[in-house]
Amino acid sequence: MHYADYKTILSPQNGMNLYRGCTHGCIYCDSRSACYQMGHDFEDIEVKRNAPAILERQICRKRAPCMIGTGSMCDPYIHLEDELRVTRRCLEIIEKHGFGLTILTKSARILRDIDLLKAINEKARCVVQVSLSTYDESLCKKLEPNVSTTRERVRILETMRDAGIPTVVWLCPTLPFINDTEENLRGLLDYCIDTDVRGIVCFGFGMTLREGSREYYYDNLDRLFPGLRERYVRTYGDAHVCNSPNSLALAKMYEKACEEHGIIHKPDDTLAFLRELPSKRRQTTFDAFM
Repeated sequence: MHYADYKTILSPQNGMNLYRGCTHGCIYCDSRSACYQMGHDFEDIEVKRNAPAILERQICRKRAPCMIGTGSMCDPYIHLEDELRVTRRCLEIIEKHGFGLTILTKSARILRDIDLLKAINEKARCVVQVSLSTYDESLCKKLEPNVSTTRERVRILETMRDAGIPTVVWLCPTLPFINDTEENLRGLLDYCIDTDVRGIVCFGFGMTLREGSREYYYDNLDRLFPGLRERYVRTYGDAHVCNSPNSLALAKMYEKACEEHGIIHKPDDTLAFLRELPSKRRQTTFDAFM
């Protein structure tokens, strides 16, 4: 772990990453890609010094509340969060100023902050997003070794449902020749249906492989699935996007299940749902001056 100084924390789209790097160990992680120009080892977590103070300063400059997002590049509930509590302090600021929150994680550590998530949702709006890729628990532990299993993540969805907090699932990645089966997709969709998720983000059934992430993924294939690297090389070469040979069948199953159960499932529609902060709920400390 090391600290770094930043001048800003929010992107132009009101997203933030509180850490750089991750200790979850997911073998397919795109955030390892060289294009993101991370100048340190991926497991040597960079902590953004004074991130809560920077966030508060930027929030106070905004003319109106909005949804603040986190978790797209680096999980806000990596192991260091137990000690540093950077994410929790940022949630406290978001709640204090009446802003909304959309947060993406693979970790059941988020349940520690259920009090703040409920408070944000009551004052503004909170959407909890969870990434699911693998129905089989033993396979999940191979692909995502240092993070909550799929079943533990389903418990997050159940807890949020019971608390009245809407949820969205990122259904990705689909790893060709590993979890690209109808059985796997059916299991994950059943979890989504049973926990009443409002939307699913799915950009297709496959994965991305770029410089940096490709090498890490192939090294893990050699360790976990001997001989599978060669099949990838023969099938995809140096392609960035590696679609499953079963993509069409999986897409039909996905569309049918989502439409039958009223789950938002077109990417643009689900992303719009995440950005939405209804005006009738924009009650903030700024109102005292109106």
